[in-house]
Amino acid sequence: MSALRRWGGWVALVIVLVVAFVVAAGGGGGHRDAAAAQAARVSHITSEIRCPTCKGLSAAESDAETAKAIRTEVAAEVAAGRTDGEILAGMKNRYGTDILLRPSASGFEGLVWVLPVVAFVLALAGLAVAFRRWRASTTAEVTDDDRARVARALGHPEGVG
Repeated sequence: MSALRRWGGWVALVIVLVVAFVVAAGGGGGHRDAAAAQAARVSHITSEIRCPTCKGLSAAESDAETAKAIRTEVAAEVAAGRTDGEILAGMKNRYGTDILLRPSASGFEGLVWVLPVVAFVLALAGLAVAFRRWRASTTAEVTDDDRARVARALGHPEGVG
């Protein structure tokens, strides 16, 4: 009886863990997982699309009717099997480039990403040149006349230095 008490708790723990792993691993949520993945994809895509009637909100964040229509349209496109790029390109063709919250990283629109980096690098280079010039211009030679002025200012006799 004492062996049963000693091992009984461990056996019960193992049974609970096995059941938990079985439920977690294959718990029959295949359709639910696919629907959740599809909803997550719709949310991701609509977060990259600007609400046409709102200022500064994505179609995922806005409660405007146009944003709801865009979410419905994107959900239909995702269900039809289109890729994220195809859906975003379709929105761009229909509404213009302003519909996207992130501009394209290629072509003329890529300048939006490149120009700030170039400006920052040029500013750092300009500062480096300015500091180097300032450092080079501070090397002045001390003359005997300068030493005498300092000695007088400190109250020393002329010849002491």
